[in-house]
Amino acid sequence: MSSLSEFQLLSVLAQEMNMRKASERLFVSQPALSQRLQTIEKEWGTKLFIRSQKGLSLTPAGEHVIQFVNEVLLKQEKVWETIHSLQAGVSGTLKIAAASIVGQNWLPQVLKKFIDTYPQAKISLLTGWSSDILKCLYDDQVHIGIIRGTPDWKGVKIHLFNDPLYLVDREITKPEQVLETDRPFIQFKSDSNYYQEIQDWWMRNFKTSPKRTIVVDQIETCKQMTFNGIGYSILPAITLNNTEKNLFKIPLVDQNNDPLKRDTWLLGYESAFQLKQVQAFVDLIKEHTDESLV
Repeated sequence: MSSLSEFQLLSVLAQEMNMRKASERLFVSQPALSQRLQTIEKEWGTKLFIRSQKGLSLTPAGEHVIQFVNEVLLKQEKVWETIHSLQAGVSGTLKIAAASIVGQNWLPQVLKKFIDTYPQAKISLLTGWSSDILKCLYDDQVHIGIIRGTPDWKGVKIHLFNDPLYLVDREITKPEQVLETDRPFIQFKSDSNYYQEIQDWWMRNFKTSPKRTIVVDQIETCKQMTFNGIGYSILPAITLNNTEKNLFKIPLVDQNNDPLKRDTWLLGYESAFQLKQVQAFVDLIKEHTDESLV
């Protein structure tokens, strides 16, 4: 039976599907890697990978073996986490998945504090849309997820903060001026209810669609186009700071004249919060958000 190191080798090969890239990740030569793979395949009594000019592809038997390998490696990681949690101090790997906007604008400060406070701990970070984060949680790929919006989550759910929305532009100083300008309304794609919130606010206030729109795939692109005067946009406060010059930021309000805001939540299963590195991170986040409110 293959050892855990050989399981790791198979897992990397299945991820890369390329001998050169896999050998670089594993710090071995391609001939050595090829020889080890042949030995492993001989142990399993079947071909696991097929080579071609385009790279590697899994055989049907290989698919089953890789599934088994990944399950074993995941269980091994959980055992290591449990061992680390029993030791004094905070160590082990903290696995986080965060909405991209949080990962770009808010999380780095928190992670810096965490690393400085707990140098023995490691961090694994994934970023993406909120739907991606929820999938990572459901698939048990991460300990905690940080998402935007109003999540339907049955596990632990901690509200981190909310931030107001602003109409941002270099020329517009009042919301009604959007009906007069020929410059485009720049919007970014989102899989959450953010887009619908903006549409509702717009129709409630103007009863007509924007004259021109530009839709981009990333909020950072939307932000930079707005900052460079291409058009106007609606951005959450998390993306803005006091360094922007010559920009007008008009707060959005709802029908009750209350500020429109976006919520940010931390989610996870109860079992994850029993790990020391997870609990330490949650405590540090609470401390950070309290300081931000002062």
